Amino acid sequence: MVRAGLSAERVTIAGADLADEVGFERITMSQVARRLGVKDASLYAHVRSLEDLRGRIALLAADEKSIRIAEAIAGRAGRDALVAYGNAWRAYAHEHPGRYTATQTPLRIDPELAAKAPGPRRAIELTYSMLRAYGLREPDLTDAVRLLRSTFHGFVALEATGAFADKRAPELSWARALDALHTLLEHWPARGEGGPR
Repeated sequence: MVRAGLSAERVTIAGADLADEVGFERITMSQVARRLGVKDASLYAHVRSLEDLRGRIALLAADEKSIRIAEAIAGRAGRDALVAYGNAWRAYAHEHPGRYTATQTPLRIDPELAAKAPGPRRAIELTYSMLRAYGLREPDLTDAVRLLRSTFHGFVALEATGAFADKRAPELSWARALDALHTLLEHWPARGEGGPR
């Protein structure tokens, strides 16, 4: 019998909240059940497995993060859009560390569920749209997307582990990194420069 008020969405949100508290890799079905005040077996009427739950958390987080970025960059272009985008990314990672980890973790997600989830697709569209304002076209566009993702993820991942031990505040380095990215994007190397293509 399905417990009244329990749904896949409620189970996913409970799992996401737990992931933010204990870490995405550490969540268990038992912990989620306790949080919801139900027996473990009750969860399986709504999610198939821990892997299914993790996939649902990743899709939820991708949607939340994309909405935040979209709101931040609305009406902006160039450097303003890039800074707003980066700051929204970093703020989400700080506020929701477990959810953020889910968005960066390779998972096997039910293709049917993934097809209905707007978050991952919206994230790609937002990023490519912002970078097109710099006049980039393929394959440079894809290279620039990978550069941004690597820079943003690398920074917040190192920050999360306390790797920036120098007395200089990480916020100052973050601001300089965004300035450097903007300069690079404005002066993107022509094809044929910087190695093989």
